Amino acid sequence: MTTTSSDHGSEHPDWTRTGFSTRAIHAGQDPDPTTGAVVPPIHQVSTYKQDGVGGLRGGYEYSRSANPTRTALEEALAAAESGGLDPARGFAFASGLAAEDTLLRAVLRPGDHVVVPDDAYGGTYRLIARVFGPWGVEHTPVDLGDVEAVRAAIRPETRVVWVETPTNPLLGVSDVAALAEVAHDAGALLVVDNTFATPYLQQPLALGADVVVHSTTKYIGGHSDVVGGALVVAAGARLPGGLESPAGGTDVAGAVGFHQNSSGAVAGPFDAWLTLRGLKTLAVRMDRHQANAAAVADFLAGHRAVTAVLYPGLASHPGHDVAARQMRGFGGMVSFRAGSEEKALAVCAQTQVFTLAESLGGVESLIEHPGRMTHGSVAGTSLEVPDDLVRLSVGIEDVTDLVADLEQALA
Repeated sequence: MTTTSSDHGSEHPDWTRTGFSTRAIHAGQDPDPTTGAVVPPIHQVSTYKQDGVGGLRGGYEYSRSANPTRTALEEALAAAESGGLDPARGFAFASGLAAEDTLLRAVLRPGDHVVVPDDAYGGTYRLIARVFGPWGVEHTPVDLGDVEAVRAAIRPETRVVWVETPTNPLLGVSDVAALAEVAHDAGALLVVDNTFATPYLQQPLALGADVVVHSTTKYIGGHSDVVGGALVVAAGARLPGGLESPAGGTDVAGAVGFHQNSSGAVAGPFDAWLTLRGLKTLAVRMDRHQANAAAVADFLAGHRAVTAVLYPGLASHPGHDVAARQMRGFGGMVSFRAGSEEKALAVCAQTQVFTLAESLGGVESLIEHPGRMTHGSVAGTSLEVPDDLVRLSVGIEDVTDLVADLEQALA
């Protein structure tokens, strides 16, 4: 195993070449050189003493521009998403939508076009349609499971193909490698929202994606106690359409870094520390999440009150084979249809272990009605979700209790 030297002279393995959990626990997180603390401290500070004008210690001058705790998280996220590849660059934000907004500002200009999933997360669609739309950016919703439909939706002005896989909340699966080829043939970037799959179960950069997006609020944070977002940009990713960054150059990472600092929607040090803590245990939590989700999906598939179960781990799922090829596992999200809105709302009201709440990816199980909750912003559009849909974020409780809770609620 190769080694690299840290700033304080000690040597450690090249974490990018190690296994996932080793990277998640160690990358960017050397013991503190002063005290030996094995966990990066919370640098709750806004500004830094300079050794003479411009004499920055470690490059730090003001915490909007950089903070050591945030740096540790950004390095860890980059290593988690790009193990074995040339080093990617990570960026941590105050929320997933702040990350998306910064990326879109960095790579788009008025007149550009974006291909989006026809069942995209409602917040993403709202951002693209209602914030960037008036700015002059057009979009086309497409079934991203149909590669030829995506190819047909490409225009000369297309700069981004935006992918969620699995999608939220319909759990659709897209072939990342095939879509990367389509996007790159058109001179566009492939951006993958990897929130549902997490970097443990799926690594889009290795499949050809240019940028990975996360709401770190979800599985990476993992404990429903912090809001955050992240971008991880592949080494060598270039701005589309001949665009040049305001900072100069054509690399996506440089443009994102300029906009992150200029717009300032960065992760605070305590939020970065909480997210870093969550990343360390992501692998072991995801193993339990997906084991429980598979059992829940099997139960629901055999229940007479359920008209359809949406879970990529089921052989009946249309994207099952693609998911099996590009993912380590099938994740912890399950959606199902109850036959009517009235029945869906009744199930949501009756669970006792599953908590009725928005968000997902925490250790506790959550249930929600997307049509009236997380995806209310797409009501009346082509992305409107079925009114009988129920979405489950399956937690890490004892699975027998989860199944029993759903059984009584469906009764």
